[in-house]
Amino acid sequence: MLNIFKNRILKGIVTRHIEPELSKDVEAIGSQLQSLIQKRFGRSLNIREVDTGSCGACESEIISANNPIYDLQRFGINFVASPRHADALLITGPLSKNMLLALKKTYAAMPSPKFVITLGDCASDGGIFKDSYYTQESVKEILPVALHIPGCPPSPLTIIKALIAFLR
Repeated sequence: MLNIFKNRILKGIVTRHIEPELSKDVEAIGSQLQSLIQKRFGRSLNIREVDTGSCGACESEIISANNPIYDLQRFGINFVASPRHADALLITGPLSKNMLLALKKTYAAMPSPKFVITLGDCASDGGIFKDSYYTQESVKEILPVALHIPGCPPSPLTIIKALIAFLR
């Protein structure tokens, strides 16, 4: 207990307050997203995420979108472990040769109707890894991509806004 107290005194405050404007924006945009998901699906939107060889930046933003500030789950988006439970396949990173078969099997295991979302510049066209010896062609050449969310990496707010535009 003394060690914790000592660290608290030495480090000071390491958290920050959530900006009120950001909180209001997230609530407004989130309620729009929630109503669109309910209208289209009548339940939550279940997403299976597959990293096909990324640097991890897009995954960090997906994790941020699920933190207490944004909390996508409260708006009706669930990330699921099994493709059999998924409505959408979210792909990040350039498509590496090692992940091609796994990606195709994941897509095939999903029940219809299903759609594919690419997140980040690398998933769209390979990004800075384009034409590398270890990457395949872009995901859109392999699977029918319904939505691309641009950015390197896109912010959680950008991800939410793109989903809203797509679901409209």
